[in-house]
Amino acid sequence: MRVLLATLLAFTLIQSSAQDDPSRGYIVSVGELAPDFEFTLMDGSVHRLSEYRGQVVLLQFTASWCGVCRKEMPHLESEVWQEHREEPFILIGIDREEEAEIVRKFIDATGVTYPMALDTDASIYNLFARRGSGITRNVLIDREGRIVFLTRLYDEAEFAAMKEQIELLLGS
Repeated sequence: MRVLLATLLAFTLIQSSAQDDPSRGYIVSVGELAPDFEFTLMDGSVHRLSEYRGQVVLLQFTASWCGVCRKEMPHLESEVWQEHREEPFILIGIDREEEAEIVRKFIDATGVTYPMALDTDASIYNLFARRGSGITRNVLIDREGRIVFLTRLYDEAEFAAMKEQIELLLGS
C-alpha cells in the first residue's frame, strides 16, 4: 500500500509540473480552486460551476472548427462520459465562440451526448487559458472544486492519465 501511495504521489507531482508548463497556455494551475462561472447549456438551462460541488467535473473546451477536438470527442463520449455518467460525475463541453446553430450541428456530427454549453465570447475560456491559446483542452475538477488535472490537445498517454485521475477521484 505504501508503494502504491508513493507511486501515485510521484506520478501526481510529475504530471503537475508538466501541466503547469506556461507554453500550454493555461492561466490556472493544478491545486487551485477552479474559477466559478455561469453557463447556458444547449437546452437553455443556466447553471453555475459551483452547483456541481460534491461531484467530479470535467470541462472540455472545444469548437467545431477544431480537428483535434473532433478526434478527442468520441473518446470522451465512450471512455469517460458513458463510463461515469451514472456516478457523481459531470462532463460539460464548452464550445468556444460559436453560435447555438453551429454547435447543434457540431453535436449531431460528433454524436456526443454529454451536456454542451455555449461560450460565444470566450469569457469562460479566458478564465482558464490565455486569450488566443488553442483548444482542445480539458480541466478536471475534484469534488471540492479544485483543479486536479489539465490536458492540452489530444495525447493518448495524457488522456489515459486523465482517465486514471477520474477513476481515482470517483473511487472506481
